[in-house]
Amino acid sequence: MRFLGNIEAKTDMKGRAFLPATFRKVLEASGGETLMLRKDIFQRCLVLYPESVWNEQENALRKRLNRFNARHQQIFRQYVSQVEVVTLDGNGRFLIPKRYMDMADIKQDIVFIGMDDTIEIWAGENIGQTQMESEEFGKALEEIMGQEATPADI
Repeated sequence: MRFLGNIEAKTDMKGRAFLPATFRKVLEASGGETLMLRKDIFQRCLVLYPESVWNEQENALRKRLNRFNARHQQIFRQYVSQVEVVTLDGNGRFLIPKRYMDMADIKQDIVFIGMDDTIEIWAGENIGQTQMESEEFGKALEEIMGQEATPADI
């Protein structure tokens, strides 16, 4: 499952948005899974997770946490309590609850960004925060991809 590209859209007065057709096709090809909505941990945007991807990440987190450690329980509680199950209606629309719109500073204009196995939703006016300058991006890629391959990479 790979979501790629970015698509500008708008929410309606009730906070509903159409999931872009290209992303719906990817989702349908994988069995039309339920989506999970959560505010991103690091950025002021929302993230849509196909349920299988959400479950993998939740399981990976749970494996690293000790149920008998108060801080670990607090981390897990905060992680799972801030998620919303999203269902698409017959037209491919879904509701972005008001509290999530507030968390991401979404008014009406939004941008969907495919992030491989998840989809980010940004407020249209905040989209500039997602990009590096071209030169900085080139240097960062060179730094990451220009490293010598290890036997594990081959």
